[in-house]
Amino acid sequence: MTRGTQLAAIGTLTALALLAGSGLPATAPTVAGEPAPPAGPDTRLVAYESCHEALAGLRAAATAAVGPWGLPGGGSSVLATTTGARAAEFRTASAPEHSTTNVHEVGVDEPDLVKTDGRRIVTVSRGVLQVTDPATRQITGRLDLAEGTSPDHLRERTLLLLGDRALVLSGPARVGIRPVEGQAASRATVLTLVDLTSAPAVLGTYSIDGTLVDARQTGATARVAVRSAPRLDFRPEPRAGDAERIASNRAVIAAAGIDAWLPAYRWTAGPERHSGRVGCDRLSRPADATGNSVVTVLSFDLAAERLGDGDPASVVADAATLYGTADSLWLAGERRPGRPARPTWRAGRSEASTVLHQFDVGSAGPPRYLASGSVPGRLVNQYALSEWQGDLRVATTVDSVPGRPTSESAVYVLRRQGGTLKHVGAVTGLGRGERIHSVRFLGGTGHVVTFRQTDPLYTLDLTDPAAPRVTGDLKITGYSAYLHPLPDGRLLGVGQEADERGRTRGLQVSLFDVRDPARPVRLDRYHVPRAQSAAEFDPHAFLYHPETGLVALPVDRGIRLLRVSATGISEIGQVTHPGAGGASLDRSLLVDGTLWTVSAAGLRASDPDSGRSLAWLPST
Repeated sequence: MTRGTQLAAIGTLTALALLAGSGLPATAPTVAGEPAPPAGPDTRLVAYESCHEALAGLRAAATAAVGPWGLPGGGSSVLATTTGARAAEFRTASAPEHSTTNVHEVGVDEPDLVKTDGRRIVTVSRGVLQVTDPATRQITGRLDLAEGTSPDHLRERTLLLLGDRALVLSGPARVGIRPVEGQAASRATVLTLVDLTSAPAVLGTYSIDGTLVDARQTGATARVAVRSAPRLDFRPEPRAGDAERIASNRAVIAAAGIDAWLPAYRWTAGPERHSGRVGCDRLSRPADATGNSVVTVLSFDLAAERLGDGDPASVVADAATLYGTADSLWLAGERRPGRPARPTWRAGRSEASTVLHQFDVGSAGPPRYLASGSVPGRLVNQYALSEWQGDLRVATTVDSVPGRPTSESAVYVLRRQGGTLKHVGAVTGLGRGERIHSVRFLGGTGHVVTFRQTDPLYTLDLTDPAAPRVTGDLKITGYSAYLHPLPDGRLLGVGQEADERGRTRGLQVSLFDVRDPARPVRLDRYHVPRAQSAAEFDPHAFLYHPETGLVALPVDRGIRLLRVSATGISEIGQVTHPGAGGASLDRSLLVDGTLWTVSAAGLRASDPDSGRSLAWLPST
């Protein structure tokens, strides 16, 4: 494989989701014109020339990072990907009107606990896939997916849906769990292709060493990302000193072969059994650094009869987030303080930065590597990235460091020039002493929420990429953790109310009018004391129906039904499920005018205008 081919093969990458917190009231931000950061590290993605070179780099990175108790732990991850024209080929024209999973980019599906095409509702819970007919309100199929001896509570399962096929994704519930003897499957990611034509039946499986990061589906293509930690048998002696334990761990690294880092995979198709391992020719890394984890992206055709080997492509890197549009794919990874790399930013800044890689996915074939660049600070999640008219907008928070005792946030605009992502504009100094809690880019407008004691909602004009600017801000108590666009220049924020000292006081849903960018206002709010909603940290839990203004939110152990009008928020009712202590409701969806709510206990059909129960289908 040539270097150019290898760089193309790694275009669909992923990894760790970056978290952000809070801060003090904001001072006036600095608008465009601040000098761009000087040239940073060489972030280009390059291939290894040989397995020998790969092993040397991997050993060196692990040796530099290892501590007395092993390598640093990992984190959670977010993946985003691209839209595609083929998606329309798989829509069912005769299907009743139905809602879809709330996703970042329209036309790009994300795995979730429940999917519907209007003809069937498919759920996965506690290792069981279940099919429900919404027309007859009956359960029509059930498939037990629990694997071998792996404890089911250590597995998380989500699914994707294409016509009569479902892809169930199963991975360890937490990153960094070391399985006990006889439970090796608990640290593997397992994919199951299910035929839904009649009774659900397994067509094939695929398993690979590592933690499931995330997946995206465009048309019939599903791309699945898995993060693998090196398999190194550290056995630190508790009574030894730190220096002795580190020396022992480094000896383990020095003796390890390349297979300790290269993930193995296995796949089946009916009675067929196959196995393999990601090859050195499938590995790439940033030019100036090597991480301690391998992120592998797998590609599957859900319309095929088998999953195959997934055509794996891997990157040796630690934390990253993937975001995509119809034409470009972006990899964003965190460069943390203390890693061996050249200084990135001018004196007084934190060393933490976000490194970005752009790939071309506008034509058939594997993604083609285009350019790399970097910005100061950390992302809050995938919503902090947005491509518009060829430019990438990136919202980050830079933490406080000695010499600069307050955190601050910024929005940067990057443009590809040759092989480099150049800074063409920036708005800095947002929310000094605070951190970003949510971001939403809508065309040439951006909305950024920072918080410590109050919630400044900043409105940004990004129509001129060389001169982005803050046009207005609104300070209220509490914060919005998720922002959802509504018709007619309104915005709905889901988060927490807080007192004047910044202590949270329960769920808060805010209706903002952002039609005048100089004067954003809050029209109304809905507050549930001492409560929280899963939608604050998982947008898949949020349901909005623009035709009726219905909003369904999981709140503690029920679903609150709200009606959002042009000027206010009102409560319609509440849906609950039976069970000991009340089952936690995870999701809600609409099919042909009926509201369906989903929990581990079962599904309930309800009237969306009142919350009145129409049918209860317990899980079997």
